[in-house]
Amino acid sequence: MNYKIIIISLITAIISGIPTSRACTNLIVTKGASSDGSVMITYAADSHTRYGGIAFYPAADHKPGDLCEVYHYENGKLLGSIPEAAHTYSVVQFMNEHQVAIGETTWGGLDSLSSQPGAILDYGSLMRIGLQRSKTAREMIKVMTELVAQYGYATSGESFSISDANEAWILELIGKGKYEKGAVWVARLIPDGYVSGHANQARITTFPFQKTNNWNDLKQTVYHSADVISFAKKHDFYKGTDEAFSFSDVYNPLNFGGARFCDARVWSFFRKISKAVRDNQAYTSYAMGKFDKNARFIDQTANPNRFVSNRLPLWVKPDSPVTLQQVMAGMRDHYEDTPLDMRNDPGAGPYQAPYRWRPMEFEVDSVTYLCERAIATQQTGYSFVAQSRSWLPAPIGGIFWFGVDDTDGCVYAPVYCGVNRIPESFALGNGSMISWSETSAFWTFNQVNNWAYSRYNLIHPEIETYQAQLEKQYASEVQVTDKLATELYKQDPVAATDYLTAYSVYTGNKLAADWKVFYQYLFMKYMDGNMKITEGRKLLDNGNGKNIPRKPQHPGYGKEWERIMIQGTGDRLKVPNSK
Repeated sequence: MNYKIIIISLITAIISGIPTSRACTNLIVTKGASSDGSVMITYAADSHTRYGGIAFYPAADHKPGDLCEVYHYENGKLLGSIPEAAHTYSVVQFMNEHQVAIGETTWGGLDSLSSQPGAILDYGSLMRIGLQRSKTAREMIKVMTELVAQYGYATSGESFSISDANEAWILELIGKGKYEKGAVWVARLIPDGYVSGHANQARITTFPFQKTNNWNDLKQTVYHSADVISFAKKHDFYKGTDEAFSFSDVYNPLNFGGARFCDARVWSFFRKISKAVRDNQAYTSYAMGKFDKNARFIDQTANPNRFVSNRLPLWVKPDSPVTLQQVMAGMRDHYEDTPLDMRNDPGAGPYQAPYRWRPMEFEVDSVTYLCERAIATQQTGYSFVAQSRSWLPAPIGGIFWFGVDDTDGCVYAPVYCGVNRIPESFALGNGSMISWSETSAFWTFNQVNNWAYSRYNLIHPEIETYQAQLEKQYASEVQVTDKLATELYKQDPVAATDYLTAYSVYTGNKLAADWKVFYQYLFMKYMDGNMKITEGRKLLDNGNGKNIPRKPQHPGYGKEWERIMIQGTGDRLKVPNSK
């Protein structure tokens, strides 16, 4: 197999631009915290130049001496090559045939550790290669960290969500810069029954130091590089005690942006599922970028280094089991009904849009202001909810719920992890950020979402209704597909794979086709600032049978925005003889 071609295609089609340090969001739901016993992780791949599509790597056998060429995930540069594994597993973007899945968020960290001369593996390479060589989340952590130790780490600090059918982990890793080859890192198992998340700010603080990494000991809940603390001390990044060492505070020190632009997204999800977080004003203050540095943390443990003491916990216990639908809704969050709600200030415009065009910071009269950075954002290339289910055979149990463009307006379509090809509408090479394709789901969803931004509170409710209808339909279809595929798998695993592939491909392609028709309907209904009369998703004529629409409505701007419109205009807009 020519991996050089595959990797170049991936770079060109998906990640043609370098993501900013404030992009991407991961949510993590453990088996015991989910309503159906599945493990779920999410990922929103955010960049203004990122194209949404699925990379597919079939399982393959390799001969001794075969090499895997490694190209930088963001800029396409050939970093080097490493020996291939004897056998590599099938991978659907960021989930493999064994239900192992991974997501990431970049946090950068200390500038002196941001680049490593001669390093071969960047974070994107680690994700792909790790999936191709791992049957469990623990094995993936082992594979990734051993590869980095051997070949060096070519990018800055990262948080990774790594899951399988039974466990969910968060791995945080940063290279050793010019000092040494490799990286320092910590991985923590999210306790069963809890929920976690990360969004471009390192989240692991203190942790129980382990003498050894026993990868076969299922009771071991922490793994880390042996020098994770000593390296920091050696280079004067940290001078406190080992017991009080905080990975996040040392390697990615908190600042205003780390809380307001990054951790606030995690806080927004936590508060949806946890009353304890919702009611805790200290966490709200933290999300707004207001720090306490008390002698004790919120849980009353000592804080001798006076790190930020009101920061979010690494994980929280939800008030009730979390559903797949809640996770998808979490990925569509804009801080609604929080102090950071964007719908009601002048930046929302007359149609209450919870979006702010970039840049994120701007200056007026020498004062710097910000635009909020919510989970749902216009520049998302694609997102997913990877769902792993232990009670089903692996090719059936893993579902890669995939959506393109803004999570608020995407539809998560099911793609089983055991497929042997992916839908053409999501395929790499079917369009790009600079080439149009009529069959590309990415461009179709962008048409709908960008049209909705123009009059959000009028158009988006229709998107939300259709979105919910389709995702409810898919959830019902998956139950039937699971059952039929499981019976077929007992007799003929290959036939079961073909069946899962046929369903996934049909569903993805039909979604893109149906969404294109939906765009045509929305465009006709809302063109020219008016709103035509409809029934369902059908435009109604005036009853004379000549395809002439009924008299349209004119919603206008709304009373509140009309008041804003006349501010500072004096009598210029006033109609003579009016009150």
